Amino acid sequence: MELRDFSTFQLDAIREVGNIGTGNAATALSKLLDRTVDMDVPKAELVSIYELGEHYGSPETVVAAVFVRSEGEFPCNLIFILEEHEAGMLVDLLLLQQMGSVMPELPDEIRDSALSELGNIVLSSFLNAINLLMGTTHMISVPGVAHDMLGSILDVVVSIYGQMGDTALIVNTSLMVSGADAQLSGKVIMIPDPGSLETLLGKLRVL
Repeated sequence: MELRDFSTFQLDAIREVGNIGTGNAATALSKLLDRTVDMDVPKAELVSIYELGEHYGSPETVVAAVFVRSEGEFPCNLIFILEEHEAGMLVDLLLLQQMGSVMPELPDEIRDSALSELGNIVLSSFLNAINLLMGTTHMISVPGVAHDMLGSILDVVVSIYGQMGDTALIVNTSLMVSGADAQLSGKVIMIPDPGSLETLLGKLRVL
């Protein structure tokens, strides 16, 4: 099905799945950090992958992104994106929780490992909620981490994942993590393989 072929009812169902996934991810993040995580009402949109750039801010904003691939009955690619300074705050909170303190000059490899763990928990929990709704299982890849300008990240997303699917579910929310210096705006992008959304809608009995 093309994006234009989905009914309003079906689009609403997909958005609600995205909202549920985000809530599950926020709960998992709270457990990982051992801190309260309050979440604004998520905003979920289903868009063409080639229009991703229109749904973000300046393409020159420096961001951190965590990528994973999921295989199973609902194959898809997932990406968690934060502005670089927000990702740094989350990493500091995780290191503080795990190590009791944060050394000011930790190697980038250690910080990226912590970011990878954070992203993996967020994206796995997001996907777990979807698979629970569908009654399916999944296998998730080892996460990859990238730091670059937003425009460059999205160009890579389109060039690589556009070969697998041309529709993306964007879920955007703001998180308030106790102990963080500022509100965090996290974005989850899910790019289902062709046919995956139809499988989802069939499992939800709205196809």
